[in-house]
Amino acid sequence: MDTSESTAEEREPGPEAPRRRRWAMDTRPLRRPAYRRLWSSTIVTAVGSQLTAVAVPKQIYDITGSSAWVGAAGLAGLVPLIVFALWGGAIADAMDRRKLLLITNSGIAVTSLLFWLQAFAGLESVTALMLLLAVQQAFWGLNAPARNASIARLVPEDELPAANALGSTVMQTGQVAGPLLAGALIPVIGLPELYLIDALALCVTVWAVYRLPSLPPLAGTAVRRAGVKEIAAGFRYISGHTVLLLFFLADIIAMVLGMPRALFPQLASQTYAPYGEGLALGLLFAAIPVGAVLGGLLSGTFSRARRHGRLVIGAVVAWGVAITGFGLSRNLWVAVAFLALAGVADMVSMVFRGAILLSAATDEMRGRMQGVFTVVVAGGPRLADVLHGTAGSAFGPRTAVVGGGLLVVAVMLVLAAAVPALRRYRV
Repeated sequence: MDTSESTAEEREPGPEAPRRRRWAMDTRPLRRPAYRRLWSSTIVTAVGSQLTAVAVPKQIYDITGSSAWVGAAGLAGLVPLIVFALWGGAIADAMDRRKLLLITNSGIAVTSLLFWLQAFAGLESVTALMLLLAVQQAFWGLNAPARNASIARLVPEDELPAANALGSTVMQTGQVAGPLLAGALIPVIGLPELYLIDALALCVTVWAVYRLPSLPPLAGTAVRRAGVKEIAAGFRYISGHTVLLLFFLADIIAMVLGMPRALFPQLASQTYAPYGEGLALGLLFAAIPVGAVLGGLLSGTFSRARRHGRLVIGAVVAWGVAITGFGLSRNLWVAVAFLALAGVADMVSMVFRGAILLSAATDEMRGRMQGVFTVVVAGGPRLADVLHGTAGSAFGPRTAVVGGGLLVVAVMLVLAAAVPALRRYRV
């Protein structure tokens, strides 16, 4: 493992350490220069990527005046993300991950620059926007498995939960700050410049990745291609390792059955209309990321835990309970509080699922495991949008939310009871 040496005192705070450090964010991985560079690059792009995430649908809506086209753009980005995340995982196991990160981050930066050029030129072509979005998401799909798989080579195994908490907190913070910043900047500097800011931020990311150590396949790893055969081998590896399969299922249960974001607009316009539809909608969308950030800031309370399996089970059940509470709430502020609690639970689940995937898989399989993880994380909420949207139309939004939350709790508890390996997993 390519990590720097650290003393026992560096690994754990001694008895004289302030009590605050027991619950505050665990920052031990930041003592590792290589991980610190990777994490620092994430800080820059977490906000910059959200600027583009806001600018693309805004520009499409400005051109077409149609939300249907905005939805179609989401599908145009999802398909290449899924395909290239699976392929990118195989590539990440076959070549130097640092080199792959350099190539893909550069590709994303060039794509952002092209977004700026088409907006600056006033092209007003939805086709061009969707093609650029597809290319951008393809690069992102190739990038994410390599980035996530690299973490296990940069920090010791006992610091993996802390490293995942640090990275997830930054990404969730970007999901809150990025859209707010975009909304403030568009009237001031215009929409095209959002793309340019993202492109410039990505140049900082490329420089940070350039300074990482080389991350080739470990000595003794067989030389392989990165084709369909290798992708299929990754799925066989998952099916043969019960723990990995179960933790993928845990995420699918939580996100597909219990992510109610497709119902936020309807709830804002009906249930919470007395508070102001715009205010309600903004608070509903922001609440889960804010809760996740809060969970990250308090990650010292759980990042040193060893019973990872029970923590994932507990976090998914807590997510389901919080979503149920949200569905039963008629008061907007109570509803937002329940969504924030769901965000905390989701952060705990993300931290330990990520740590399990990195520690339970061998290094030669980590890229492919992260590729599948990227697909699950990206695809689960989108499937939830379809499921909850349909259920909300048929039974009403509050019934759909409560039913989804209760299903998460029931299915997760049944899975935990039926498969002892899930609750017994520890490091």
